[in-house]
Amino acid sequence: MLRLNNIQAQPGSTHKPKRVGRGKASGWGKTSGRGMNGQNARKSGGVRPGFEGGQTPLYRRLPKIGFKNVSRKKNAIMNLSDLERLDPALFSEVTLESLKETKKVSSNVERLTILGNGEVTKGFVVKAHRISESAAKKIEAAGGKTEVIQVPVFQSRPKNRKKEESKS
Repeated sequence: MLRLNNIQAQPGSTHKPKRVGRGKASGWGKTSGRGMNGQNARKSGGVRPGFEGGQTPLYRRLPKIGFKNVSRKKNAIMNLSDLERLDPALFSEVTLESLKETKKVSSNVERLTILGNGEVTKGFVVKAHRISESAAKKIEAAGGKTEVIQVPVFQSRPKNRKKEESKS
C-alpha cells in the first residue's frame, strides 16, 4: 500500500547535483563550465535585458505609436433601433442605471449616448448624457420625453492655497 512514509521517486527521475570546480577529472573543473574569462564568467556578470552588444536594441529601433488615455470615460452608445427592442413595462425611464441593471450595457461604462439610427414607436422617457438632435425629435414624436444629464466637469484646485488664504 502506498503511504507517505514509503514513497520513492521513479528510477532515473532524480539526479545528483552538479558539483563544479572539483578538479579536471569531474569534467567541470577549472572554469566550472563558464568558459574562458568573459563577462558571463563573472559572479555578477551578464548584460541587462534587451542589451544587444552595443547595437541599438530592438525596443529603441521600433517606432513608438499610439497613446492610451488612462482617464478616458467609456460611453454606452444606443441607437433608436436598440430602444425599440426594449420592453416599456420594464423601463419606465431609460437611464444608464436601468440599462446596467438589466445588463443591456456593460457595467463599466460611465455615460450614455443616444443616436438617431432607426425608428421608435414606443414613448420612452430617456435620460442620457448625450442625445443627438434627430434622436430627440423622433422620441418626442413617438410621445416620449428626453432629458440631457450634465456631465460633471473636473475642476482643478488652486496650485498654492497658502498664498490665496493669506490674501483674504
